[in-house]
Amino acid sequence: VQFAESGGGLVQPGGSLRLSCVASGSIRSLYSMAWYRQAPGKQHNLVASITNAGTAYYAQDAKGRFSISRDNARNAVYLQMNSLKVEDTAAYYCNSVPSNLPWGQGTQVTVSS
Repeated sequence: VQFAESGGGLVQPGGSLRLSCVASGSIRSLYSMAWYRQAPGKQHNLVASITNAGTAYYAQDAKGRFSISRDNARNAVYLQMNSLKVEDTAAYYCNSVPSNLPWGQGTQVTVSS
């Protein structure tokens, strides 16, 4: 399975973005899917995850601002990001939990005024 992320861009603080991730194969067998982000020179950090049952988990700084969803029929995972902050600036990736599948190219999110 390979992942293709999209939807990033430049946005002002307080703005919103919706990220999309489409897998090249079925994600139905992947119990938990997640969005990760990576700042320059740092490792991938989990932002949000969602199980096949729809149970979501959010990192502390994403709670109340981000919403993760998945569509197994479309092999897709989404991340709605609201009230974006400068510190959300990073490259965003999707992967399984644990992240043991190849990383995609990611999508860059830059929050700046």
